Amino acid sequence: MPAFEVRRDDLRTTRLTDGEPRAERVAEGEVQLLVDRFGLSANNVTYGAFGDAMSYWAFFPAGEEGWGRVPVWGFGDVVASGVEGIEPGERFYGYFPMATHLTVRAEPTGSGFVDAAEHRRALPRVYNDYLRTPPDAEHLDETLLLRPLFATSFLIAAFLRDSEFFDAETVVLASASSKTAYGLAFLLDAPAVVGLTSSGNRDFVESLDIYDRVLTYDEIGELASGDEALVFVDMAGDAAVREAVHRAAGERLRHSAVVGATHWEQLAGGGELPGPAPEFFFAPTHMERMSAELGPAEFQRRLGAAWADFLGRLGDWMEVEHGEGPEALERVWLGFVDGKVDPRRGHVLRLPG
Repeated sequence: MPAFEVRRDDLRTTRLTDGEPRAERVAEGEVQLLVDRFGLSANNVTYGAFGDAMSYWAFFPAGEEGWGRVPVWGFGDVVASGVEGIEPGERFYGYFPMATHLTVRAEPTGSGFVDAAEHRRALPRVYNDYLRTPPDAEHLDETLLLRPLFATSFLIAAFLRDSEFFDAETVVLASASSKTAYGLAFLLDAPAVVGLTSSGNRDFVESLDIYDRVLTYDEIGELASGDEALVFVDMAGDAAVREAVHRAAGERLRHSAVVGATHWEQLAGGGELPGPAPEFFFAPTHMERMSAELGPAEFQRRLGAAWADFLGRLGDWMEVEHGEGPEALERVWLGFVDGKVDPRRGHVLRLPG
């Protein structure tokens, strides 16, 4: 059964290789799932870009040195189970490789199971949880495409509020057309929010009607005017954009956070920058902290309420496009790697098994 892999040192080089075979039986304690579908977005390029630094390659090891299996969020249907309480035909939401099948070491929880395979024990818990999902659940595609990204948006918003926005009057978001960025802009009711985007995406970003101001990347110098304090949240990971914002804002910049790496080839550079040193925002760490402070149930309640509000607007902003097979998968993957995907579209894919 096929699996999609990329070169770890060149995300544009891909191949289709043998993945796991379909199992009639699995060992005691194991569960095999058929990957029904998964979402693909610029966030997955971030997983590839930080594959070594953040151990994303470790979740689904490839069989050959130098190659990797980029994780995706998807739905898997149980085809074989050696675990009491997990039955064939049940559906689970969680972290999968771009492949047809995945066998896990399943330890049941109240909401599903956790993959307790030895190679995943040291990895963040949020990526090892699989949630039982009714087959007739609503908004399945939206969940694949945006729930993980919106959770990051929610955590950044909470972090900024808890930090009292570092006494800033304006939050500046790079890659304003990205789903994580506009999820964050949706959640921020104060202070003002400025979106930075490419000239090609400006019309889309303005149509969202959730940014107080939209600037293209060649207009970043306009941030130099005014005297308000700023917070910068970098969803793109582009060193040139980051440097331009720091130099335009200067000492008025109160905090600089790096969240994503959609511009994965421009990660390095910048040297010494005016203002505070950029800090990497790792969502799982903030999720663990917030869950500990609020309690897991209250954290999920607040996230769920915000997600429900967001879904009410999402239909105006995103069209879901489905694709099947290795050719469709490679085309969409390369589109995200090269930054050429229409921000209005959300891509749900599958490899037939």
